[in-house]
Amino acid sequence: MRRKPAEALLIDFDGVLRHHDAAAYGDFEARHGIAPAALLASGLEWARQLPAITGHITRQQWLDSIAEHTGASAAALTEWDAYRGYVDETVLAFVREARAAGRRVGLATNATDDLHDDLARFGLSDAFDAVFSSADMGVHKPAREYFGQACRTLETPPSLCLFVDDTDRNIRGARAAGLLAARWNGPDDLRYLRGALGL
Repeated sequence: MRRKPAEALLIDFDGVLRHHDAAAYGDFEARHGIAPAALLASGLEWARQLPAITGHITRQQWLDSIAEHTGASAAALTEWDAYRGYVDETVLAFVREARAAGRRVGLATNATDDLHDDLARFGLSDAFDAVFSSADMGVHKPAREYFGQACRTLETPPSLCLFVDDTDRNIRGARAAGLLAARWNGPDDLRYLRGALGL
């Protein structure tokens, strides 16, 4: 029996809708004595990342902890943090297509407390029916509570909610919570996602 199309879409931000180009940093390492990748790796260490994405510390406090851990200067952290990446216009067009077709769309992301500033910077403040920021919710993907709250807010049963993310752990968590989930590999996935939403 053919599955009923999903009625709502939950889509990740970093790695799906927003991306970062390493080339944008230019000669950053030569000027500051540390690679941008090393700063990111420090920030993603769970002991630093978890308090930041659950709203227990601010983004600035998170940046300060990276500086302390790596020995990077305040100037290096400020420059590193100033680059906020770019939005994939193909994915954004898909979001708009889904909403135009009557599907509820939520942004589902583990983020620091400045997510809404980023959305405003990219002109995305009104791009979604709801924004599910882990820093606002106090719980992060892939917790069952995260997905449960998102589905309730979108007034959609988990079985009719399609979740798209680029991280296997989050995909497994969403499926365990009863959602239809698809791992993002790139624009070639859009054909399947449109089919899953009945577009």
